[in-house]
Amino acid sequence: MASRTDASTRADPIEALTRRFAATRRLSLDLAATLSDADASAQSMPDASPAKWHLAHTTWFFETFVLRDHVPGYALFDARYPYLFNSYYEAEGPRHARPRRGLLTRPSLDEVRVWRAHVDVAVQTALPDLPPSARALVTLGIHHEQQHQELLLTDLKHLFAQNPLGPAVWETPITSEVRQFSAMKWVKGAEGIVAVGHCGDGFAFDCEGPRHEVLLAPHALASRPVTNGEWRQFIDDGGYHTPSLWLSDGWAWLQADNIKAPAYWRDGKLFTLSGWHDIDPAAPVTHISFFEADAFASWAGARLPTEQEWEAAAAALDPDGGQQLDGAGPVQPAPVTGGTGLEQMFGSVWEWTGSAYRPYPGFRAAPGAVGEYNGKFMSGQFVLRGGSCATPRGHCRASYRNFFYPYQRWQFTGVRLAKDL
Repeated sequence: MASRTDASTRADPIEALTRRFAATRRLSLDLAATLSDADASAQSMPDASPAKWHLAHTTWFFETFVLRDHVPGYALFDARYPYLFNSYYEAEGPRHARPRRGLLTRPSLDEVRVWRAHVDVAVQTALPDLPPSARALVTLGIHHEQQHQELLLTDLKHLFAQNPLGPAVWETPITSEVRQFSAMKWVKGAEGIVAVGHCGDGFAFDCEGPRHEVLLAPHALASRPVTNGEWRQFIDDGGYHTPSLWLSDGWAWLQADNIKAPAYWRDGKLFTLSGWHDIDPAAPVTHISFFEADAFASWAGARLPTEQEWEAAAAALDPDGGQQLDGAGPVQPAPVTGGTGLEQMFGSVWEWTGSAYRPYPGFRAAPGAVGEYNGKFMSGQFVLRGGSCATPRGHCRASYRNFFYPYQRWQFTGVRLAKDL
């Protein structure tokens, strides 16, 4: 279950889990409701997956790890599907190559929906009689599907951006009130020995623990994320043409891919899930790589926060606050307000940290196939914190560790600066 519970959850956990399962599964279908079969089948790059594949893969997860493994006599809906929709679980055998998911024109989108409905009924029917270990897998599957809901949105955005027509996934315009905001402020962070990592009875992914103590030096965090307007100053000052600002790998990436601005910027316009719009200078900059975030921090005379600094600052804040995904429709970070204290720590944009994605002291991957969920990726990636406008509400925690390779930027990724004191 999520780390925050209400009275109904405490009174009847099975009923609450059933409702949450149904709501999560429904949201995925809602996100794909406007898509044609062609929209849902195309793949724009190896890092992205077709919307249809996301709908199918999350269904495979529940059918495999809950129904197949814990419901006696359950028969797979189609024995061919595991090969098509397994992602990276070596323990589950061979699978279709990730870069070739866009070639899966069959099964159709409607056929995947029929499969989803079949699995949904089977899971909800089985839930009251499942052992606690299997219910924990349902909870894991819900959070897994929420991750794929965000990926579905960002993968669709990347796909539609490749079309010269600039089509919209949702025709509803993205509207945000442009408010006045003050200059970036600095908020002193925690220092000395602090505890980080998940604790308590609520849900967390295995990589969020064990809880442990770390030593934080005196530092401060920026009160808000960096904005598009500030990023434009970086560009105008030659930020993308000054090698001394960049890590060596970042400079090589920039030159190889001819990077001159954040992803989806073109001639003063920004591509969104509702098509092309003017760039709002007051909104947080997004779709930037770790390399770009690090170079901007160097240009600004600052640095990226460590994930421990970020978590210590966010621990007392409401993880369900801020701009997060509440339903199907176009999402885009809203303008910053420039208020007092730390703003927009949760939602809006994932914030790059300077921390490598590595195991915490005492980390052990779970046995079996689900143990491949996080631990096997602890190499060459960097941690992001806080969630984004495309992260389903209820999915975030202060201890949540997202991770991507330093060159990747098709997610709603941004930056909050830090500095030593």
